[in-house]
Amino acid sequence: MKRHPMVTSLRLFDVAPLAKGVAADVSHVDSAARVDGFVGDTQLGAALHGADVVLIPAGVPRKPGMTRDDLFNVNAGIVRDLTAAVATHAPAAILLVISNPVNSTVPIAAEVLKTRGVYDPKKLMGVTHLDVMRARTFVADAVGGEEDGERRRASGAFYTLVPIRPRSRERPSYDVPVVGGHAGVTILPLLSQTKPFPRGGFSEKEIASLTDRIQNGGTEVVEAKAGAGSATLSMAAAAAEFADLALRGLAGERGAWGCAYVDGGGGSEIKARGLEFFASKVRLGRRGVEQIAGLGRMTPGERVGLEKACEELRGSIAKGKAFVAAGGGDGGGAKK
Repeated sequence: MKRHPMVTSLRLFDVAPLAKGVAADVSHVDSAARVDGFVGDTQLGAALHGADVVLIPAGVPRKPGMTRDDLFNVNAGIVRDLTAAVATHAPAAILLVISNPVNSTVPIAAEVLKTRGVYDPKKLMGVTHLDVMRARTFVADAVGGEEDGERRRASGAFYTLVPIRPRSRERPSYDVPVVGGHAGVTILPLLSQTKPFPRGGFSEKEIASLTDRIQNGGTEVVEAKAGAGSATLSMAAAAAEFADLALRGLAGERGAWGCAYVDGGGGSEIKARGLEFFASKVRLGRRGVEQIAGLGRMTPGERVGLEKACEELRGSIAKGKAFVAAGGGDGGGAKK
């Protein structure tokens, strides 16, 4: 973000003194953006004042055996407090929530903003972009490209034709919409809508394998780190990429499309199911979310996945709203 051409002021906040050191470190990156560090509740207002975009990644990391929902008791309070501060000091800012469980923390943020009278559904988004990045990566790994050999179906099996010419170093690029939410079965990759669609498509076995890996990509990282943390570097990359979309939208670019967990996501089909929040493709603009795409044509298998996702999301959304309704939305200090 320090090198982003649209960023003039980058402000880092934490309850720990380390924030100032991190700010000093990042400030050495060669770009014109000013970097400042802020520590503790007394400096939170100054960190937020006049901000156009606010990202909330704060919270405790997931450990082996934990689900994102296990983080709720700690992270719910953190998101509540920071959102309350945003409502006071930067009510017009676009708010990007990264803190897990996103399926519940975004409804918490919405309820807090409502209690403060500053809720704008177009400016609140849960960042699910890491699911999209994983889908792109895993599909590219599974499919490859013409430079890596052309996949063919033969009697229900695959074989590879290795080209005589040297392999290209360019990695094939695919766009895969990922809808629903940001945890387990709520993560629904619409592989049938992959662009460009792979020659020969996907086998049922590939669909099952790719869907499972995309849904459990976070667990893969947690287990690989053996208790030392969760996905941080890939999440940072995804957050920066989505923040770029938000900034491009604010600048008036009309092609800033991405997937995010938003109020009204999924269009009329999801609204009819009684779900307030859902991750879907959105177009970002000067006012935040300016267009929400429908789900498009889905396969029968994806429809089954949609049913599972909606059932799980219903409980997660209710849990976030109940937290605020029970007095969790008072908004104290920015504890960590």
